Amino acid sequence: MNILIVGHGRMGRLVEAHAAAHGCGVAGIIDDESGWAAFDQGHFDAAEVAIEFSYPEAVRPNLARLAARGTNAVIGTTGWHADEAGVKQIAADAGIGVLAAANFALGMHVFRAVVEEAARRFAALEDVGAWIHETHHAAKKDAPSGTALLLQQVMDAAGYGRPIDVSSTRAGSFPGTHVVGFDGPAETVTLTHAVRDRAVFAHGALQAAKWLRGRQGWYGIGDMFKG
Repeated sequence: MNILIVGHGRMGRLVEAHAAAHGCGVAGIIDDESGWAAFDQGHFDAAEVAIEFSYPEAVRPNLARLAARGTNAVIGTTGWHADEAGVKQIAADAGIGVLAAANFALGMHVFRAVVEEAARRFAALEDVGAWIHETHHAAKKDAPSGTALLLQQVMDAAGYGRPIDVSSTRAGSFPGTHVVGFDGPAETVTLTHAVRDRAVFAHGALQAAKWLRGRQGWYGIGDMFKG
């Protein structure tokens, strides 16, 4: 299949570098207004799915332009969810397929299930407190990360109704580490997911693009595991 890369920063370049390994050709790359002009004129119509790694403020206008030409989209940008209702409406009005995720490391979604179960069990122990700490590279703009906020939501939904301390570190070149902890009077349990290679996000996004081809509707990465 053919993809369109929207955003050619660190993640966009990784998607480009690993596309062939997933059987994907790159129909075009958009990183500025000239690229969008070419897209609007139909130069990249061979693309079946766009993979979008840009910046939060660009997600809505980017999706609007993709939707106008009926192009499905994988959204890997984080920090835009305050505008989620409007973005979802654009996709629904156009009848395109969108898969949006804060983290495309597939192991994270197994980790999320483990955290959910731990939160459910510790919820019954009133003297156990919980925290989330995430570490990313110094250039990452949003803090806490979208993944940390997702983990907090998962824990809340599992019935852990007490406050969850969420904190962040931005330093160096960390691809991404998330630690979830539970602490009681005499013992502590910690769960950790650490990314060693940023390419894992590109591989996950490319797998998501292949899964999304030909689909309509709004999806999360968990939907990929359902078939």
